[in-house]
Amino acid sequence: MNRLRLYRLVMGSLGVAFFLFGVAMVIAFFLYQRPNSTPLVPTGPVGHYFVAFTGCALIAWAGGLAGAARDPRASRSIGTMTIVVLILMAFIRMVAWVVGDYHAWLGELPRTEASGLLLLALALIWLKPTVSESVVPRVGGKA
Repeated sequence: MNRLRLYRLVMGSLGVAFFLFGVAMVIAFFLYQRPNSTPLVPTGPVGHYFVAFTGCALIAWAGGLAGAARDPRASRSIGTMTIVVLILMAFIRMVAWVVGDYHAWLGELPRTEASGLLLLALALIWLKPTVSESVVPRVGGKA
């Protein structure tokens, strides 16, 4: 499997995963609104409000990832921003692992998540189409 196909597969898989996580977060918001409900996410009403907005953002991002999977050469900025955000998410998890309150609650999970996110970012860096691969010749053969 060549690099471009593998990149498309990773971007498409991320798009599906982000879409599913986004839908789950929006559903968690609505389930929390039922009377006498048990929260799926351990936050109060304000936290669930932000969970719903995060879900909406993930659904939108999934659309961008699907576009990048369809035409990676024309959607290089989606890949770049996905790499940046994966690194930022890994950094946040590393900080959460150091903070005592999160460590008592989550244990080693943030460190494991950070490792996975950084490996995924590294894979996208390695697989991302180069600028020269992204130049599409015009009709007539001239660039």
